[in-house]
Amino acid sequence: MKKKFMRTKLAIALMSAVLLASCSSNADPLASEVPAQTVSAGEVETVADNSTATTVSKTASERVTYSEEDLDSSWEDIEHSTITLNGTSAAIEGTGAVVDGNQVTIALPGVYVVSGKLIEGQIIVDLESEGTVKLVLNGAEIHNAEGSAIYSKQAGKTIISLQEGTQNIVSDGDSYASTGEDDPTAAIFSEDDLTINGAGSLTVEGNYNDGISGKDDVMVAGGNITVHAADDGLVGRDMLAIKEATITVEADGDGLKSTNDTDASKGYIVIEGGVFDLKAGNDGIQAETELLISGGEYSIVTGGGSANGAVKAEENGPGARGVQQTAAVETSTAAESESAKGLKAAADITISGGTFTIDSADDSIHSNNSLVIAAGKMSITSGDDGIHADASIAITGGTTDISKSYEGIESMLITISGGETHVVASDDGINVGGGNDQSSVNGRAGENTFSTTGDSGLHLDGGYVTVDSTGDGLDSNGSIYMTGGTVTVNGPTGNNNGALDYDGAFEISGGLLIAAGSAGMAQAPSEQSTQPSILMQYSSTQAAGTIVSVKDSAGKEIATFAPAKEYQTFVVSSPDLKQDGKYTLYSGGTSTGTETNGLYSDGVYQGGSEIVSATPASSVTYLNESGVTTGTTNGGMGGGRRTRG
Repeated sequence: MKKKFMRTKLAIALMSAVLLASCSSNADPLASEVPAQTVSAGEVETVADNSTATTVSKTASERVTYSEEDLDSSWEDIEHSTITLNGTSAAIEGTGAVVDGNQVTIALPGVYVVSGKLIEGQIIVDLESEGTVKLVLNGAEIHNAEGSAIYSKQAGKTIISLQEGTQNIVSDGDSYASTGEDDPTAAIFSEDDLTINGAGSLTVEGNYNDGISGKDDVMVAGGNITVHAADDGLVGRDMLAIKEATITVEADGDGLKSTNDTDASKGYIVIEGGVFDLKAGNDGIQAETELLISGGEYSIVTGGGSANGAVKAEENGPGARGVQQTAAVETSTAAESESAKGLKAAADITISGGTFTIDSADDSIHSNNSLVIAAGKMSITSGDDGIHADASIAITGGTTDISKSYEGIESMLITISGGETHVVASDDGINVGGGNDQSSVNGRAGENTFSTTGDSGLHLDGGYVTVDSTGDGLDSNGSIYMTGGTVTVNGPTGNNNGALDYDGAFEISGGLLIAAGSAGMAQAPSEQSTQPSILMQYSSTQAAGTIVSVKDSAGKEIATFAPAKEYQTFVVSSPDLKQDGKYTLYSGGTSTGTETNGLYSDGVYQGGSEIVSATPASSVTYLNESGVTTGTTNGGMGGGRRTRG
């Protein structure tokens, strides 16, 4: 994006006058660099075969480097020029800048300290050759009704440093004099690299289009920045990198954005930390390629919040047999091109730290490829999917709490191996999709089409997972594999869905699984499992909160659980269940143990009624009040069994 521009006669004269100065250290006092600091966010590549899924980490150090000049906001001990704004004009003390009416033009690399108020005018950085300009805002207010208030037209890099203890304001008008394709579109606009640092405050009013926008790399390494924008808040075309800043954005478009869609190696966002309060009409944070977050505190509201999400009917209508046979009905009138996601990337998302509160009209976290959550704390309320990725999702750590969603977690391949994951969904809780799943790249129906072939599957290898769903609890149009962790499901009350729903197999070899739900489409794990399971079907619906306890012949509790909703089937699988052991199922009563999401631990169950006793002779045992029974096959859908009342 390096361009040559015609100089004004005044600028040429100025250049000639200071030619010798340009050869001195004052020509570019910011040119030297120290070894770069690198971000700590990680990229994670998901690799899968037909029975397991693992993650391979690689660092993001090649993505972003912060030089000394990016991080250094000092200027007092550096030779500098001062620009004092005086209403409709300015006074310059020092070299390198000129004033022409209400326009200040910086023509040489160097440090420029700006203070005062320019009620109608512009500061332009327009260098003859590449260099670095540090523009120190030291209590400055700049307004330009007809274009960008600060415009870096030609420079290797422009650094805006916010002097500690100062308030600075930059604003534009709601219409520009020049609106060509290559003309500026933001209150602060840079054709080249742009860095913002310092400990002061900056308020940007982007009344025409964007608040802050750069056509190359944009870095924010400090400051308290508030942006109000008619479209996007903060945009870096090739890259947006942020560390340890406080950023507040109210934007009719996207909050934070990187836009390069022509180069796969660009268009990414890397955030190391900071405090973010983002309210966006469209996406909160949107990367054209990758989004890497390793820390920070985030409050994100998009599209007016989850209350404005598309209204959808239940995906599986009456008589459906565990597959997505009917399209969900949407009553939203929003255009298909609109997107109001919390975090969004067209390629990959990696979250390795941070605290997130996301209230989104659309998906809260959405990747068009893969998504990894390795650490952090997330509180999600979504008008569509809580977490969605087209290719794969891997949750290896952190705490994820999805308190409202249409479908909670959805992808072709989902692996959960650590952390805590809590899901509340009005349709499926955790869904390995097949067919037309009604979620989409833009958050509207009918756009994502998942294949039922390939490496689709749900892998539960560790961690703590709870699901509360109106539709299927754990739903895989492929298979489910469980090797460890604790999973509890409060499944559907309607008979057209099941707490467990899979088309291939459900092989369980470890961990604690509890699933309660309706009877019409109920499934247990597959018989090829190496860890035993029991499916109990009651003759009538049990009231919500009625405890189920399973004990062995010595009185040891295998599991004690109080379903949150009414239920007619109960599935349990535990390493403590053994074939040829004798087990008794109790109902009602109380427990002195500690209750967490319905699961009791470290206590004594007492006062319940003995319902049935059985000795499992195979990996899956089906029970009713009369004892061991047999389940009929699930209608040719493969793998497991569905019970019949």
